[in-house]
Amino acid sequence: MIFYFHPSTRNVSASFRTVSVLSDRVGRVAEVYVKNNVSVNAGDAIFRLDTTRQEAAAETARRRINELDAALELVVTQIAIAAAQLTAAEADLAQARDDLHRRTVLADRNNAVVSEQELERLETAVNRAESQRDSAKSALEGAKLQQTDVIPAQQESARARLFEAETEISLSTVYAEVDGTVKQFLLKPGDIVNPILRPAGVLVPEVTGQGRYAAAFGQISASVLKPGMLVEITCPSKPLTIIPTFVEELQGVIAAGQFRPGDVLLDQQDRSRPGTVTVFLAPIFPEHLIDVPLGSSCVGVAYTSRAQQIEAGEITGFSAFVARLVDGMGIANAIVLRGQAILLPVKALVF
Repeated sequence: MIFYFHPSTRNVSASFRTVSVLSDRVGRVAEVYVKNNVSVNAGDAIFRLDTTRQEAAAETARRRINELDAALELVVTQIAIAAAQLTAAEADLAQARDDLHRRTVLADRNNAVVSEQELERLETAVNRAESQRDSAKSALEGAKLQQTDVIPAQQESARARLFEAETEISLSTVYAEVDGTVKQFLLKPGDIVNPILRPAGVLVPEVTGQGRYAAAFGQISASVLKPGMLVEITCPSKPLTIIPTFVEELQGVIAAGQFRPGDVLLDQQDRSRPGTVTVFLAPIFPEHLIDVPLGSSCVGVAYTSRAQQIEAGEITGFSAFVARLVDGMGIANAIVLRGQAILLPVKALVF
């Protein structure tokens, strides 16, 4: 009865979150701005990758933009030249047509005045003038197309390449996303960093996990564990200390039952462990968690209490007597927990 209504666990830990220090691309480290076990604030630079290739690409893109700007100014001159050539070609065509018209009129009046060869020469001159007019018109249209479509499109492409290079340069510096402490950070200039295979280190946020413990109880205790339930824990990292907590939240699923779709059918007997009920604990007095490092492994005991139901009249008579008797038996586990708190240093230091 004691073990069922007052379950104990040897799996209590202060879980905390870590942030991997990663770059957006593979590269060689050029500069390192922090050292291992140093506190950083959000936005502080941690290290920078070499950007020689990206800076060369950015400079090439800038020169290409300047080249296209000059080409656009040159096109304005070419348009003016093409317009003038078109005007001259149209004038030549008009002159050739007038000459042909006059000679044709004279020939109609008196064939002896204008020869057939001269008429053919004038017709050829008209055709040549029309071709020159069409050529000048095409040159003008091509120059305008260069001004309105081709060169602007090339400029946008060059600006896009410049933006891409500048973005890669800006992303080459890795910044801290949150306030925390850099751990396992031994990066040196010249090292290769790979965001998939080789992270640079780990960033432990300052407040992540503070005041929240995760405890694993056996599945037989699932019907006993309730939110608000008192749980006492003791940790080797803070010996001879009992820390009172309460059940803040219960995880509604057991982790051992999860699976991922794959190409192999799930066989239940392949599961090595049945899994536990995970509850999250919060301290009643937060100052008791001072000097308890995150990640500490602790032991704990949960106590069933139905005093509120008895006072509210929900449990009466003999049932209330039995409930008080069962709740009072929790003192046995409380004595055992305090004995463990005394023996933990002895086991760690002597045995």
